[in-house]
Amino acid sequence: MDRRRFVKNTLIGSMAVSAAPAFSLSNHSNPPARNYKIGIMWGTIGTGKTISEKFQHAKEAGFNGVQVNSHLDRNEVVRASKATGLPVSSVCDAKHWESLLSSPDKAVRDKGREALELSLEDAKFYGTDTVLLVPGKVDESVSYDDCWNRTTEEIKKVVPLAEKLKVNIAIENVWNNFLLSPVEAIHYMDQFRSEYVKFFFDCGNIMVYGWPEQWIKILGKRIARVHIKEFDMEAANSQGKRAGFNVDLGEGSVNWSAVMKALDNTGYKSWLTLEQRGGGTPEGLKDLVERTKKIIKS
Repeated sequence: MDRRRFVKNTLIGSMAVSAAPAFSLSNHSNPPARNYKIGIMWGTIGTGKTISEKFQHAKEAGFNGVQVNSHLDRNEVVRASKATGLPVSSVCDAKHWESLLSSPDKAVRDKGREALELSLEDAKFYGTDTVLLVPGKVDESVSYDDCWNRTTEEIKKVVPLAEKLKVNIAIENVWNNFLLSPVEAIHYMDQFRSEYVKFFFDCGNIMVYGWPEQWIKILGKRIARVHIKEFDMEAANSQGKRAGFNVDLGEGSVNWSAVMKALDNTGYKSWLTLEQRGGGTPEGLKDLVERTKKIIKS
């Protein structure tokens, strides 16, 4: 290529780059209407003993739906859902910590895979489309590559069922020393070559690895659901990272305005599900709803 042609092509290329719209989290002049439904995770409902009572307390507090645990009595869940008018927003695999798919023990992995399959069937039965899964854990006895390989092998066995039922397997990072960046999480999900392997994004959990709004921007359409959870970095740095959760919603380090704008930019329209301290009383549950509404408007 001669020098004149090189200069011409370089100028054309730079003009094209300059003309491309840049991604920004700046304020919208006309922000899109946010009509999110507010759900609550099963473990956050600290009042009521029965399935029916927990649904009723969630209803009275103003929640729009409930993320239930797997392995509950399906008929009781359906009765409670119908009685209150609250749909099941998603299902959490209640056995994923007990039977880790990363375990060196094949019998444990088999139990974990069977639990995931049942969780998917639960979700289908309730009419929802997403199951939360912590895929595995890296520790002294399980190396990072072993965790990756074992969990990949087991999830691949379940993907056909997820596709048949049309229910997402949504991977969550819960301080399990695994999938520590959004780019890595994308590589992990994409290897399954299925639209039914996605991400369950938790705004609080991710604070120790980075900024939620940045993860949201990168994960984009791969986000199946969002957990709303507060985290205080100052407390975590001075008292131990678990102390970061000892803060009320909206009073910690999460930049909720940036989070909401990032969700706007991805086109996310699904549930915002509370997994947050403060739900131990009827008044506390109502307060969580009001705090979430303020976040949505931020």
